[in-house]
Amino acid sequence: MSICKVYFNLFLFLAINLFLSGLLFLIWDYSLIIELGLLNLNSSNIVMTLFFDWMSLIFMSFVLFISSMVIFYSEEYMFGDLNLNRFILLVVMFVLSMMLLIISPNLISILLGWDGLGLVSYCLVIYYQNVKSYNAGMLTALTNRIGDVALLLSIAWMLNFGSWNFIYYLEFFKNEVIMELISILVILAAMTKSAQIPFSSWLPAAMAAPTPVSSLVHSSTLVTAGVYLLIRFNFAFSESLMMILLLLASLTMFMSGLGANFEYDLKKIIALSTLSQLGLMMSILALGGHKLAFFHLLTHALFKALLFMCAGAIIHSMSNCQDIRYMGNMINQMPIVCAFFNICNFSLCGLPFLSGFYSKDLIVEFMSMNVLNIFIYLLFYISIGLTVCYSFRLTYYSLVGNFNFISLNCLFEEQSFMLKGMGGLIFFVVFSGSMLSWLMFSTPYFICLPLLLKMMTLVMILIGMYLGYEMAKFKIFYSMKSLSWLTLSSFLAMMWNMPIISTLGINKYPLSMGEVYIKSFDQGWMEFYGGQGLSLNLKFLSQKFQMLSINHLKIYFLMMIFWVSILILLF
Repeated sequence: MSICKVYFNLFLFLAINLFLSGLLFLIWDYSLIIELGLLNLNSSNIVMTLFFDWMSLIFMSFVLFISSMVIFYSEEYMFGDLNLNRFILLVVMFVLSMMLLIISPNLISILLGWDGLGLVSYCLVIYYQNVKSYNAGMLTALTNRIGDVALLLSIAWMLNFGSWNFIYYLEFFKNEVIMELISILVILAAMTKSAQIPFSSWLPAAMAAPTPVSSLVHSSTLVTAGVYLLIRFNFAFSESLMMILLLLASLTMFMSGLGANFEYDLKKIIALSTLSQLGLMMSILALGGHKLAFFHLLTHALFKALLFMCAGAIIHSMSNCQDIRYMGNMINQMPIVCAFFNICNFSLCGLPFLSGFYSKDLIVEFMSMNVLNIFIYLLFYISIGLTVCYSFRLTYYSLVGNFNFISLNCLFEEQSFMLKGMGGLIFFVVFSGSMLSWLMFSTPYFICLPLLLKMMTLVMILIGMYLGYEMAKFKIFYSMKSLSWLTLSSFLAMMWNMPIISTLGINKYPLSMGEVYIKSFDQGWMEFYGGQGLSLNLKFLSQKFQMLSINHLKIYFLMMIFWVSILILLF
């Protein structure tokens, strides 16, 4: 039995059990805190605390279910890889780090899971071992280090209390001005992990990882860790912090939606759509709907995992070509994969009665009910329009338009293992939204809006559909308006120059300073006055002193003459 089958069966079994336990905990409104004594030193107990409630159990079941399908899918996707066992074990370590993070009410064990995610994600991003992968891995690891440092600082600041179990102190954080520092640090950590502005550039770069990893990272593990942490901490944030988070999250949502419309790399488009949905979750969390953010987190995890799996199957069939301009007319070549792909895209857009609709529509209507400002309102609705726009552009380019990969003469084939892995998710992509909305909200949200506001979402979806279709049919002419606005187009396409700022902007000056330093100090005067020069001088002096300690008779005579001459000179 292969390693893939073993972990697939194990994770699937655990996922079903945890989901049923989560439902029981939800019905009973029951929480469980388990303390495992690790060390007893004098009167100090060191305990490992685990926290189980309906939220952590259901989220864990979703993570395990998605990772079981991804591992099943990986067996064929990574077929022929010499290090398949190592790859699967890395994925398993990734999932275990996420588990630790989910069930921790304690900042130190959260840091263990958090750091585990960061380290294993680095190993997975550089898996293909080329220059692009190394750069992307380094950017991912270093951006996430900022969040790790923020968590370490908050652990240090919590020494002011009796315990690191933040779950007991949440209300206290809000009221005490001195304790707001912990909330700020936690928000900073969550923003780096969930790639909000200004830390967004690592998320598209992490696409250098194999597609099964992207599927796992972008659906339920790495990027959702930040959102999950904020859902746990949501009682601890003051009004001003919430407003800052709302602004940054909604700008992230808008920026990534715009960027995806200019992108041609299939995986990067889906990555930017993840960024957009993370912005949506963060912004609704900042508006006070932490349950809604969790609801969207779960539904989004399912359709995003399947979307990446479909993208992987398409890339696999097209000899590893990721450019959507080469695709087209795939519906005739790979009908089942394209059907799955379209269903996920519709779910992402919020098409009525698919899973994405239940969470997305509820979030937008909840936002419309709040009395806030027109800026946030417009950002929300324009972002929804942009989501539909890039989804339809993607659909046109890959499934409907002309087949442009002329050099590809081999026949497409839909691999059976991959299809089984994807088929395990498709049922939930369609039905999980309604199922979760019945389970999670014991009393349904009553939202009463005027007809215009109620229809606003639908209007934006239709406008987005039309624009996406029109954008996909663009041909490049010399008279094109976008060519005369090339600076603006490239600015929007490059995520507002964020990758340049976070890589070249950070690297360029330290590297040039380093060059000056090495030439003037290391290879210049420091050679003479530094360690090397000092060692040469000391060696020379020690040789001279060695001469004195050899006990030669002539040296004694010389010394005597030397002392006598000094005495004569003095007196």
